Amino acid sequence: MLDRMSGKRRRFTREFKEEAVRLADRGVKSIREVAEDLGIHETVLKRWRRELQMSKESGTRFAPGN
Repeated sequence: MLDRMSGKRRRFTREFKEEAVRLADRGVKSIREVAEDLGIHETVLKRWRRELQMSKESGTRFAPGN
C-alpha cells in the first residue's frame, strides 16, 4: 500500500494486521468501516483476513517478515 503523501509503501506489523482482522470479524462495523477507521483500503483488509484464514488452515505463520 502506497502512502499518498510520500509515495512510499506502508508497512504494518503482524499484530496490527491480526487486530484489524479481529475488529472486522466482530461484526460491530462493516469491513469498509473498519478499514476506513484504520486508514487502509477495504481490499487490503479483506486480503489480510483471507491470508490469516489460510495460515490457520495450513499451520503456517501469518504475514511472515512483514
